[in-house]
Amino acid sequence: MILEEFSKEKDSIINPWNFIEKLPGVPKVAISCYSFVTFDRMLASFEKCEQIWEFKVANQRIPIYKVARDGKEYVLFNCDVGAPAAAGCVEELYQLGIETMIIFGTCGVLDSSIDDCAIIIPDMAVRDEGTSYHYAPASDEIEVNKTISKDGITVPSIKDTFIALLEETGIRYTIGKVWTTDAMYRETREKMEARKKAGCVAVDMECSALAAVAQFRGKNVFSFFYAADNLDTDEWDSRSLGNYDKIEEKDVIAELAIQLADRITE
Repeated sequence: MILEEFSKEKDSIINPWNFIEKLPGVPKVAISCYSFVTFDRMLASFEKCEQIWEFKVANQRIPIYKVARDGKEYVLFNCDVGAPAAAGCVEELYQLGIETMIIFGTCGVLDSSIDDCAIIIPDMAVRDEGTSYHYAPASDEIEVNKTISKDGITVPSIKDTFIALLEETGIRYTIGKVWTTDAMYRETREKMEARKKAGCVAVDMECSALAAVAQFRGKNVFSFFYAADNLDTDEWDSRSLGNYDKIEEKDVIAELAIQLADRITE
């Protein structure tokens, strides 16, 4: 099978370092989300904001910002949607000098008991997309939210740090497996029931790919979700899937991502 043709070779025909240089002084931690509404509101919450770079694709440009609050600086960007596009974003940003990505967004729930806008932390992902197979050997699943230690130095798990933050603030959360697919209009009921049986609690479009990219490059990525549409019903329920639905609740979730960045930034 084509997807089993994994290559460990780090050099490809085209690489990010062929046309992107390290950016001096770039913050090591980046925060991102997929909703443009939540992103704009999050960007406006920072005391200082400066565009430092631009991610260019054929049909759009994604500005990359350096932001500051309470004496700490981060990179902030609005990640493109879908496994291949999101992987391209983080590849180039890793090349700029970023070491850790915090990325959050909506997901569909496969368990109707998970409340709308509730926090979901994935620990494994089903690889129902193509991108991850170019960064990791073929397998049905991949561990996600692993923390990569540098130079043999053990560092606190970002996932554990986030869980501690949620516990302190009294925010409920679910930890579980996510089904990552790149074909949102082919999430059939038969597939959904199979993924539920395999232990999945949610479905998204990027998580397994971003985990594979980070592990291949020796970088960190921490992905978490807030629950949106419910697939675990007789009829699909969109709940708060729309960008403008429950904006204030999503602001709280964005603030959690910023507070997590605070805690892992020296």
